[in-house]
Amino acid sequence: MILAGDIGGTNARLALFDGGNELTCVAEKNFRSRDYSSLEQIVHEFLGAKKVSKACFGIPGAIREGRAHPTNLPWVIDTETLSTDLHIPQISLLNDLVANAYGVRMLKEDELFLLHPGVEGQTGNAALIAAGTGLGQAGLYWDGEKHHPFASEGGHVDFSPRDPREIELFKYLKNKYEHISYERVVSGPGIYEIYLFLTEVQKLKVSPIVQEEMKRRNPSKVISEYGLQNKDLVCSETIDWFISLYGAEAGNVALKFLSLGGLYIGGVVAHHLNDRKKLGAFLSAFIDKGRFKELLHSIPIWVILNDQAALLGAAYYAKWCK
Repeated sequence: MILAGDIGGTNARLALFDGGNELTCVAEKNFRSRDYSSLEQIVHEFLGAKKVSKACFGIPGAIREGRAHPTNLPWVIDTETLSTDLHIPQISLLNDLVANAYGVRMLKEDELFLLHPGVEGQTGNAALIAAGTGLGQAGLYWDGEKHHPFASEGGHVDFSPRDPREIELFKYLKNKYEHISYERVVSGPGIYEIYLFLTEVQKLKVSPIVQEEMKRRNPSKVISEYGLQNKDLVCSETIDWFISLYGAEAGNVALKFLSLGGLYIGGVVAHHLNDRKKLGAFLSAFIDKGRFKELLHSIPIWVILNDQAALLGAAYYAKWCK
């Protein structure tokens, strides 16, 4: 049996896979990450008396010498400590987006949605971007025959405003935070930051219904729901702006990795691109790179529809790569 984990700042998902000829998920459970003091605690609860020989966890953040401090979680994760505590002989840690990248090769055709066709048959490096609690990015190096995933912390690079309004957004955020990265605006929490800017600085009218909903539920989820359904003007404006920012940073990633072989999108954007208006805003921002417009237009873009991609990738790595 192989234990795989997709550990996020909000949720931690664990799964057991039968490690036979084909990986088959036999058990899965989702945990609220911040309800636990450590990954070990979650694994103990999930496994009980079950025994596994290999484990691999996708972790948000940089992995250094088998050790990680997950972004947006107050944990320290160490392979040696995990192995001793959990009695699992072989444990690996991957950046969560690297786990997603390994998972891409296991997805079926109907688990990927072709957002933009690009140039058919074009080969080269690929890249992956996913906005959730944070903003993850990874590269896939093309060796002429297959892709090799590698980690990146590109979501934490400096946010670069594109127009006067985004300059004002940057100033607003700079008064709140020491460093303004793309993750500050292209993420679940970033959706709420954009909403606050529109209501506090640009003085757009706040809906009492939305405000009441935000007291009971995650504000970003409320904004997304009301914005995608066009039930509130400020929420709709927030989501439109968020999608444009997402497209712009996706284009930056495609350029930095020269991902002629394609760009994969994970995270919450899949359900944010379900109508032509929002799809158009994303693609317009993705391609709007001056002299490199033609190159960006040639890059195919896929949305990952299977939310188990990181779990599949972690299990794949544990079985075949380690």
